[in-house]
Amino acid sequence: MNLAESFLTALDSLLSNKMRAVLTMLGVIIGVAAVIALMSLGNGVNGFITGELTAIGTNLISITPDLDNSDGYPPLSNADVAALSDPLQAPAVAEAAAMVQVQQAVAGNGNSRAGAVSGVTANYFNVFNLDAFQAGDGLTEADMDGRARTAVLGATTAVDLFGDDYPVGQSIKIGGVSYEVVGVLESSGGGFLGSTDENVYIPITTAQSRLYTARTRSGQRAVNAITVQAVSEDQADAAVTQITEILRREHDIAYVAEDDFSILSQTDLLETFDVVTGTLTAFLGAIAGISLVVGGIGIMNIMLVSVTERTREIGIRKAVGALKRDILVQFLLESTLLSFLGGLLGILLGGTIASVAGRMLDLETAVYAGTVLMATGFAAAVGLVFGIYPAWRAAGLRPIEALRYE
Repeated sequence: MNLAESFLTALDSLLSNKMRAVLTMLGVIIGVAAVIALMSLGNGVNGFITGELTAIGTNLISITPDLDNSDGYPPLSNADVAALSDPLQAPAVAEAAAMVQVQQAVAGNGNSRAGAVSGVTANYFNVFNLDAFQAGDGLTEADMDGRARTAVLGATTAVDLFGDDYPVGQSIKIGGVSYEVVGVLESSGGGFLGSTDENVYIPITTAQSRLYTARTRSGQRAVNAITVQAVSEDQADAAVTQITEILRREHDIAYVAEDDFSILSQTDLLETFDVVTGTLTAFLGAIAGISLVVGGIGIMNIMLVSVTERTREIGIRKAVGALKRDILVQFLLESTLLSFLGGLLGILLGGTIASVAGRMLDLETAVYAGTVLMATGFAAAVGLVFGIYPAWRAAGLRPIEALRYE
């Protein structure tokens, strides 16, 4: 028998036992579908995180306190922001924005809600690409200098407090003190970095005098975090170096002492999440691959049953001149075909699951050709490997004994 005849014989054998063939393929179908779906969702999560981070700029650098090395005092201050904003000291830095944040009840128009109140510098909205306002405008340097009682509302906060009323020009109360609403941000929706929709923004100087009065060890007004925008993405590493030198000097940190601050660039964050999500996706894919092994065991089991059922058929084939390799190839083709067809059905099922789950989770899932080839190739390999023993057993039957088998 040539290869084409062996293939047709194998296909005819599977079609004559359709239900058994489908049940045998079920393990492979589930395994391949799990691999496709999990890896597609993993790619979707990775794309989502990357999109969230790049949306606010890949040249941002976050500076946060390291309280373990600051003797319990908040280490970052207004003076640090001023030093980092000096182009003579930090030429790779375009802007430096600061923030303090507290949880406060906010009341307005007879309604109230609890949420985050953030004291920010005037350039905060520009640094974070939050310069889209549905009403009014942002905070100004004059607001900072005069410790003005002005506020910018997130979209959800504005609706919660004022409903359909126009909020700009109206008054809200934070901690019992009145603030004038000067702007409402466009809705940003939920995301990996959180949502601005729930926030209230006031001048950082106002927040430091009324809501957040912490000071550094040297008596400077403290800030919770500083975000630096590098001149360009290419200058991000230079900016990190300059930031480190300036802050160590400002904080009088000895040469051998640890920093009392942490620096993380968007590039570092992207690389970290790429590694984490890539490892997690591969891990989930490996777990799903176990289903393929289980499916392979099922194929071997049913092929052994098939050998037993077709013992007389094998004896007749050998009696009329079939060679050992012909029987071996036929049974290998049957097991491989079972696994390969299961893999194709698994791809369709996995792609459907990934698409539905992506819509439910609002993720852009993608089934890559590499993933499909890997899953299909692995499925076919499983059928081939687990079909070797049954095929070898069938090929090794002696014609006389096989013909006598009842």
